[in-house]
Amino acid sequence: MYRWIASLGLLACTAQAAPCPDWPATRAQQEVAALERRLAEWDRAYHTQGQALVDDEIYDQSRYRLAQWQTCFPQASGPGDAPLRDAGGPIEHPVPQTGLAKLRDAAAVSAWMAGRDDLWIQPKVDGVAVTLVYRDGRLQRAISRGDGRSGQDWTARARLIEAIPQQLPRTDGLILQGELYWRTPSHVQARDGGNGLRGLAAGAMARGELDAPRAAQIGLFVWDWPNGPASMEERLQGLRELGFVDSTELTLPLHTPEEARQWRERWYRQPLPFASDGVVLRQGHRPSGAGWVAEPPSWAAAWKYPPRQALAEVRAVQFRIGRTGRITPLLQLQPVELDGRRVQRVGLGSLQRWQKLDIRPGDQVQVALAGLTIPRIDAVVWRSQQRPELSVPDPAQHHALSCWRPTPGCESQFAARLQWLGGKRGLGMSGVGAGTWDKLQLEGLLDWLELRESELAALPGLGPRSAANLHASFAGARQRSFPQWLVALGLPPSGSAPLQGDWQTLAARSAGDWDGYAGVGATRATQLAAFFRHPEVLQLREQLQRAGVAGF
Repeated sequence: MYRWIASLGLLACTAQAAPCPDWPATRAQQEVAALERRLAEWDRAYHTQGQALVDDEIYDQSRYRLAQWQTCFPQASGPGDAPLRDAGGPIEHPVPQTGLAKLRDAAAVSAWMAGRDDLWIQPKVDGVAVTLVYRDGRLQRAISRGDGRSGQDWTARARLIEAIPQQLPRTDGLILQGELYWRTPSHVQARDGGNGLRGLAAGAMARGELDAPRAAQIGLFVWDWPNGPASMEERLQGLRELGFVDSTELTLPLHTPEEARQWRERWYRQPLPFASDGVVLRQGHRPSGAGWVAEPPSWAAAWKYPPRQALAEVRAVQFRIGRTGRITPLLQLQPVELDGRRVQRVGLGSLQRWQKLDIRPGDQVQVALAGLTIPRIDAVVWRSQQRPELSVPDPAQHHALSCWRPTPGCESQFAARLQWLGGKRGLGMSGVGAGTWDKLQLEGLLDWLELRESELAALPGLGPRSAANLHASFAGARQRSFPQWLVALGLPPSGSAPLQGDWQTLAARSAGDWDGYAGVGATRATQLAAFFRHPEVLQLREQLQRAGVAGF
């Protein structure tokens, strides 16, 4: 895996794409330094301990974000960015590992392919890179990728891995570069994602001793032979003769950008024996390994799969209060694209989760799609250095019997009550939605019952025709049944308890009476009895009596 290089292609394509943050110099220095520290922490853990503290997609996007900020605030940048400063080791690679530039999209792929011939494509295996050195047919050395110039000595571990041949049927010196991956039969990347498999391979190779069960789980994909024949056909034939059949069968000729798209889509959605995070495009004829350097070459590039996760900046935190008083934090995000969807707001589910994560405007969060459709927050990637104060609703002040009027602090819950009242599970009023209630600016839940058609027509945004339709919808709501009206007003779920009859009949039931019905229970029974006694609900009953609604 070419983690430190992959972000550079993205940077080259879009470093100027997003607007610069509106920060004074002091804050810019704080924010840039904080992100530099976080990236350095991830780099140390990955390159020295084999631990991935963050997914590759988020790592790439974070590096892009840093480059973006450094472009916006050059005076705030620290010393030169060196993600591999701690990655080198005591063993020098006989041929440097080059890494790969990343092609951002299909247009970039077409541009890269233009004017090139003798092209090939491979899946981009998501594992840990290794150099294998053979002398007189025997494995002499296995070296971790490190910083591309030098790495750790993995020879002792490599001798335990069955997928790495200890003896080859050749006597000349061979240098092979490839990927050690965690074996996963029938792995579908679109379905399974990375699933932590690269971390398993990296962790196994970073252990002091590699045990037999883990060694058996490690496979090898050879993606290049730096000192091999000049042509790709000859190199592939030689690798087949050496026994690296799997690697050669997944290195295929490439003629058009459309073929590249098709193979990328196929390998993304069909089973492979390993995790992969994209495809690699290569020129068959390329310079001899003697001239390689630890930088992305011009003769190979990566095109990653669509991101499953995105890094997003939190613009604002809102707290929506539902009809029953449930408080749901809602994050407004700098828009991001996921699986072709534009995501700019995500709910956190509960106030308790927000309190645990303590997300504030300016924080950077990891967004994914639950079930490929619903956006969710997976983690806070790093926090803004400024922690603005937020006005957080008091959960003690919001419950199933609070906020029957739009008094300060009750606007959200009152609006939710109106939407429930007119919605499908309430009175089912045709053409009445959130926009309608906003126009009416009601002071009470049932004040619309008293509005005349002429009054509706006089409201901004409502002409005579709309007013007539709305008045007709209001009139029809008066004819709804008594049980339907109770549910629309917010009666707690009543299980098998019959709701026929009238108000006095139901209000006479005690909590014990309600508890006697199936599906109610002691807590819900207490809530039902309280509903019929609540002063605001009693005032609503009086309004419905005056309006002539049956049952009240």
